[in-house]
Amino acid sequence: MKILFSLLLSSMLLLATTVFSQKALEKEWGKKLKELKPLDYKALIEERDNLQKEISECSSSKAAMRSESEGKLAEVDKLKEELEATKKELEIAKASTASMAAAPFNSSNNNAASPANVKGVQFKVQIGAFRNKDLTKYFQNNKNFSGEVDEDGTKKYTLGIFNEYWEADKFKKYLRDMGVKDAWIVSYKDGKRIDIKDALEGAL
Repeated sequence: MKILFSLLLSSMLLLATTVFSQKALEKEWGKKLKELKPLDYKALIEERDNLQKEISECSSSKAAMRSESEGKLAEVDKLKEELEATKKELEIAKASTASMAAAPFNSSNNNAASPANVKGVQFKVQIGAFRNKDLTKYFQNNKNFSGEVDEDGTKKYTLGIFNEYWEADKFKKYLRDMGVKDAWIVSYKDGKRIDIKDALEGAL
């Protein structure tokens, strides 16, 4: 009973002290407010407003920086994905180049451009003959570009497939005007290269 009474008394004293302290504090600040000059009060209000404005600006700047940071991270992720896709494309291109390099040099590598697929006489325009230049990788998607190899290893490249000599001749002149000075007409019969004279005698 005595302990309970002591606790109750302590609580009442603590409450009274708190209330008294709060009233004393309010009284002290009320006194300071009365002593405060209008200009000083105005300066305090302006300082408070400026501080609140700075806090607001800092919050906005922080939000903007967070948004920019998230955007940069998303951009980095996108660049990583593009890099991985480019690496895969490079690997595919390397594998394709390796397989084409391993394939024998022959116009039959491109069946669409091979004269062997067409019966009768055909004309093409030869644009060059080389020993150390291999352009077979360009045959695959260009049906009008083909080539063949001689027994001595010389690679001959041709452009176009024409059924009429005059068409091939017109194309040859066009290439020469473009600067391909060595362009000249070659002929085939049933896929085999023949002398141009024989082709003309049979075609004209």
